[in-house]
Amino acid sequence: MTTLTTQTAPPNNRNKKNKVPAKYLLSMLVLLFITSLLTLLNHYQLMAINEPLLIASRCAFLLILIGYAVQKRSLTTWILVSMVLGAEFGHDLPDIAVNLNVVSQIFLRLIKTIIAPLLFATIVVGIAGHSDLKQVGRMGWKSLLYFEIVSTIALVIGLISINISKAGIGVTVPQDMAHAELTNVPVLKGTDVILHVFPENIAKAIYEGQVLQIVIFSVLFGIAVAMLKDKFKRPMIVFTEALSETMFKFTSIIMYFAPFAVFAAIAYSIGHMGLEIFVNLFKLLATLYVSLTVFLVGVLLPIALILKIPVRRFINAISEPVAIAFATTSSESALPVAMERLEEFGVPRKIVAFVMPTGYSFNLDGTTLYLSLATIFVAQISGIPLSFDKQLLIVFTLMLTSKGVAGVPRASLVILLATATSFGLPVWPIYIILGIDELMDMARTSVNVIGNCLATVVIAKWENEFNPVDQDKKEESLVI
Repeated sequence: MTTLTTQTAPPNNRNKKNKVPAKYLLSMLVLLFITSLLTLLNHYQLMAINEPLLIASRCAFLLILIGYAVQKRSLTTWILVSMVLGAEFGHDLPDIAVNLNVVSQIFLRLIKTIIAPLLFATIVVGIAGHSDLKQVGRMGWKSLLYFEIVSTIALVIGLISINISKAGIGVTVPQDMAHAELTNVPVLKGTDVILHVFPENIAKAIYEGQVLQIVIFSVLFGIAVAMLKDKFKRPMIVFTEALSETMFKFTSIIMYFAPFAVFAAIAYSIGHMGLEIFVNLFKLLATLYVSLTVFLVGVLLPIALILKIPVRRFINAISEPVAIAFATTSSESALPVAMERLEEFGVPRKIVAFVMPTGYSFNLDGTTLYLSLATIFVAQISGIPLSFDKQLLIVFTLMLTSKGVAGVPRASLVILLATATSFGLPVWPIYIILGIDELMDMARTSVNVIGNCLATVVIAKWENEFNPVDQDKKEESLVI
């Protein structure tokens, strides 16, 4: 017993060392309250506040926030702190902040180099290394059924929310937004939508970032490898396993750059658009955030509770990828980390490798909810009444066109433009949405990641292969 007590002491010491003292939290809350109060009083001219005093209070809050991150020594904490620092920098130094977009773009480019080889390797291993190909087919139809039901509910919630809030009625159009440019894209119809799923050239699919096409190729390749004789199959599985592990290590290296990328992305957004530009569209923004909250609490949370998924540990597991997705507005940037965290959470790699990439094309819950909401908003702000049956037709169309949306910033605008064109709606309101799309994209992308992570755990539960590991017990057993 004495030996066990001595050996288990180091984990406890580490936990105490990483535990943030209460004085940090109390200081942060007090300074945040004082800073917010002084800023509001000065903004509404209720009290003349010296600018140096405002700057000093904000700097003090930021310094304590940085101290909090240093004490926590957590990548997730640094990412969240970087978001606050970036917002402050973008507000105070907008002329410099608008030139920082290159930093976040570097991060996204590095992440994109991971996607194709990681998806290919993990899917091939998941299928070819699987002893039961029938399970792959079973996971396939279960995943698609779950995706379609949940994403349809998301579409309906968005439709109901925008009809209740009527956010597009009576909105004043800012002149500078009205002149924004949006790339015109061809509308995919009928067979084009189906053909877009299948790759004609895998190199072209990788270059264009067509995740669904990469998944289709990898699935077929994995099935082909599974059908080989053992002397040919074994080397391919060993190679893809090594490639998968290498890409996860590659991800770990790139993630050290994430706080800098997050800082630059937030600073660029605030510096480029400013704060006052969001006033007229706050109702639309609030409608989206409320709708997504209703979806999370009213749909995803009950699913987790019904299937007896440990909600608190699930939230802890996905907090880092969700924070990355929120800051970078890119589902792709969170994919490698999300896959890694789900494995640590207790989902087998073969299920993670199959469900997560598929969900990135078929289960973008936040994006589908946004698309139904935004399409009706376009009609409202244009003064075009839509009958209930036509709104349902729009929802049905979005059920198809929203599949295969790339997990990159503002990709949903392409689908929105195509939908507006298909139903004869004017496209100029989309230019207005473009102004606040950064803030909207943050929320819907985060929900995309949460929805896909939950779907992966759900499929693992249905396959009776979810084995959650208690991290505290795991660390203790390793030390013993």
